[in-house]
Amino acid sequence: MYVTVTDRNGAPVTGLTPNDFIVREDGVRREVLRVEPATAPIEITLVVDTSDAASPYIADMRRALTEFVKDAAKGNEIALTTFGARPQILQGHTGNVELLNRAVGRLFAEEGTGAYLLEALSSIARGITKRAPQRAAIVAILMQSAPEFSNLPYENVVEALRDCGAAFNAVTLQFGPATVPPTGSEQATAMHNRDMVLDLATRATGGLNDQAISGMALPPELKSIATQLRNQYRLVYARPESLIPPEKVEVAVKKPGLTARGTPVTVQR
Repeated sequence: MYVTVTDRNGAPVTGLTPNDFIVREDGVRREVLRVEPATAPIEITLVVDTSDAASPYIADMRRALTEFVKDAAKGNEIALTTFGARPQILQGHTGNVELLNRAVGRLFAEEGTGAYLLEALSSIARGITKRAPQRAAIVAILMQSAPEFSNLPYENVVEALRDCGAAFNAVTLQFGPATVPPTGSEQATAMHNRDMVLDLATRATGGLNDQAISGMALPPELKSIATQLRNQYRLVYARPESLIPPEKVEVAVKKPGLTARGTPVTVQR
């Protein structure tokens, strides 16, 4: 698995050894064999809310994404997908910073639209599973106040994200009142599914579920994610041969004050 270890301030912690880690599969402790800095290229997919609710924050998103590309593009490949109305790929995976910045510059909010985050995530997960990159991450920016219109059960999306082998990170902008649809309505169900995916899928894949209280908080949030991706561990542990994969893989660090998040490599490499 690929593991991120952070201190109480969210800063990456490096220099740890196999003896510092604990890995459990379905509650059963496994032997940690090797721990080393993760050096494999990362296939990163940026997923950005361009629904009507994002209109006041497009400039902040562009600024944050431009900085993220600057921090994360070297040696990696990045793609940009939007989900105002139906999901749209603005730029496929590339390490070309100029192409990525052009795509960021084409970000605009789509007037009168809602969000289709779960449709975008489901499609991205299928693509990652098909391509089977050695290392992958998804970074989403979304508006808390944007109504969600995807008609997908959260269980299916969580499973797709968990099985594709990518760390799913989400940054939610929570400025202004949240949309509260009528109880029992299709939109209420869709927004419940979205919130469940943000909670369950980020935890299951070793990602982050963070909140930004203003557009100005976006650049440091994305910078922190880029820094953590650059300072991951590749951890190898022993497990018995089995045709049935574990339902839950957990990683922890013995040293107090440190937090570990692991992304199990579930796709055969």
